[in-house]
Amino acid sequence: MTTMTTMTTMTTMTTMDSTGAATRARHAPPIAPFARGPVLAVTAVVAVAHLAASFGSGYWFDEVYMLAIGRNHLDWGSADQPPLTPLLAALADAVAPGSIVALRLPAVLATAAAVLVAALIARELGGDRRAQTITAAAQATTLWITLAGHWLTPYTLEPVQWLLLIWLVVRWVRLRDDRLLLALGAVAGIAAQTKFQVLLLCAVLLLAVLVCGPRELLRRPLLWAGAGIGVLIALPTLVWQALNEWPQLQMGAVVTAEADALYGGRTGVAVLLVACAGIAGTALAVYGVWRLLRADEMRPYRFLAVTFLALYVFFVVSVGRPYYLGGFYAALAAAGAVGLQRRRESGARRWRWVVWPAFALSAAAAGVMLSASWDAVAESDDAGTRIAQSAAAAYRSLPPGERETTALMAQSYIVAAYLDGYSTEYGLPEAYSGNRGYGWFPPPPEAATSAIFVGRTPDDVRPYFDEVRRIDEGGPDARESSVWLCTGRQEPWAAIWPRLRSLTVG
Repeated sequence: MTTMTTMTTMTTMTTMDSTGAATRARHAPPIAPFARGPVLAVTAVVAVAHLAASFGSGYWFDEVYMLAIGRNHLDWGSADQPPLTPLLAALADAVAPGSIVALRLPAVLATAAAVLVAALIARELGGDRRAQTITAAAQATTLWITLAGHWLTPYTLEPVQWLLLIWLVVRWVRLRDDRLLLALGAVAGIAAQTKFQVLLLCAVLLLAVLVCGPRELLRRPLLWAGAGIGVLIALPTLVWQALNEWPQLQMGAVVTAEADALYGGRTGVAVLLVACAGIAGTALAVYGVWRLLRADEMRPYRFLAVTFLALYVFFVVSVGRPYYLGGFYAALAAAGAVGLQRRRESGARRWRWVVWPAFALSAAAAGVMLSASWDAVAESDDAGTRIAQSAAAAYRSLPPGERETTALMAQSYIVAAYLDGYSTEYGLPEAYSGNRGYGWFPPPPEAATSAIFVGRTPDDVRPYFDEVRRIDEGGPDARESSVWLCTGRQEPWAAIWPRLRSLTVG
């Protein structure tokens, strides 16, 4: 009897929730139909362009790193990466071993899906067919995503996840359908298994809602239930980090230290965090921030501008990567596109003579970036191939008995990843390194009393061996591909390995 009563109560509550959601949806502000034709056309162009760019090129160093982790060290985390991207790399490699196109397919789909979600955000903000298309085009021509949109890396998968989170929140503001908050938590958890920056996004977003409203969101029980779902999804990788003394927290200092050489320091990051939105995307985003802060119709969504500005300041002050805001541009561009729509509806027509040339320039710039990505990958992969060839020649030169007791080591995680990426093609054993995630993987077996070391200089390992001698000076990029034979190991690997461990690329 008690069981029947409980079931009846649960059924009644579910029915009430569904009825309430349906009632709220009926009274929600109306929005325009989804601009299926033009938005899907832009999405298809993006997918085809990035899929075509995936053919005929080698590995980008970050994606071969994901492949190496997925093949040899798949776990609930690594020192500098949550596990989702390496898992996708491992699945692609299992289905189509050695296929770079198969490896990149998840990235291509994520990049194309981001275009679709961008248009959906514009629609939720009140955008008509043209505003949705403009927003989709702005996302399609975002410079960093155009450059990296077909590489299987965490920073390529992240934008669509951020945009999904923003779309769910914006849709909740319009509909007040609390079931969206459960989905919000699930997406946040999956995003945390991709990159940890989403945790910062969620924290700042909630603070912005607390400051700007709608504060009602924070009082919804299902928001916190959704947060619980997100924590459960992200928990395995957070536990891995805790058990390994949170190496991810040390990456902030590493990123800051690399900023001067890579991006021109804090000033360069400040400029690139905006410029990466592209020509049209930057113009729309700036206008979108202004409208979110000033226009009455955008008052319920003001928290978006506050969140973006807070994150921008944080990433500039902490000297983050220029692509850290790649998942936010489209939300601001959507607000800008709706603003242009309002001007058009009020009779102002002159803006079209600015918008379409801006998109023409954006498309041209996107084409240049896509071409640049091809050149960057070719250069990176050529160096990686030479490294693998040099290491393979050195390894094969050893007598068979010595190979059994010789580990293959690399100075940097990039070199180690290329050695692992081309291990099947060149007959190489598993690579080891003390750098980045490799430093937290198991050390070589104790039976390996010698090592082939690939890198610029063997100074890191020299103290642990009786003799270190160069056996191959490598090719044109000898700084990276010199090969050294280290013999007479003096201490157990278990004692040596913690001393070699470093997150900084030397």
